[in-house]
Amino acid sequence: MSSSSFSSFYSTWFEQLNQLVQQLSAAARPPTTYDQHQDLEKLVAKTLTHYTEYYKVKSAEAQRDVFNVFAAPWASSLERSLHWIAGWRPTTVFHLVYTESSTLFESHIVDILRGLRTGDLGDLSPSQFSRRVSELQCETVKEENAITDELSEWQDGASELVGDCSASVDEKIRLLVSIVQKADDLRLRTVRRVVDLLTTQQAVEFLIAAAELQFGVRKWGLDQDRRRGRFG
Repeated sequence: MSSSSFSSFYSTWFEQLNQLVQQLSAAARPPTTYDQHQDLEKLVAKTLTHYTEYYKVKSAEAQRDVFNVFAAPWASSLERSLHWIAGWRPTTVFHLVYTESSTLFESHIVDILRGLRTGDLGDLSPSQFSRRVSELQCETVKEENAITDELSEWQDGASELVGDCSASVDEKIRLLVSIVQKADDLRLRTVRRVVDLLTTQQAVEFLIAAAELQFGVRKWGLDQDRRRGRFG
């Protein structure tokens, strides 16, 4: 797959994500029947599969041209400025969960004080919010830092790429590909593990919020690039 082919794939993939979010948003929440609950579960699984497909294709692109993956010509300048190892930082997921949970909690505070359960992200149980999510966040931070250290070590030896033998250069590039793949694996695992901690309704709301953040950043970034004449 060439650079232009991956850009085309990303454009199609992104539009399909938009369609999935529309389906998630239109689904009954909270589900009141067995069929509605099943429909939500299928949509969550479908969305996670969509993300998995993206990282599968991106991994192949990294093996073809890892420097192109870092350059990310399919992304806006704003998106690239926010990248951590050719993509979003995994711990961003937890900031999103906390923000969405707090926002919904405040909007439902009267109902909560009356003892009513909303079932959404504002209704996270103490075991979900304070213990399991926090534990997962700590694990993710450790893995994130370890991968960052690997990239730093790779960068420290980047001078070896200049004037070195072909075999050594190839090995350095393979190592960089491995670092990108580890980062992408952590990104996908983090999303999946957070979804596993949530109820189906909460998972739907989390996936919608995550995608809408991605949509918003991309739209704003592309608008700014067009003003500078960087995108047609």
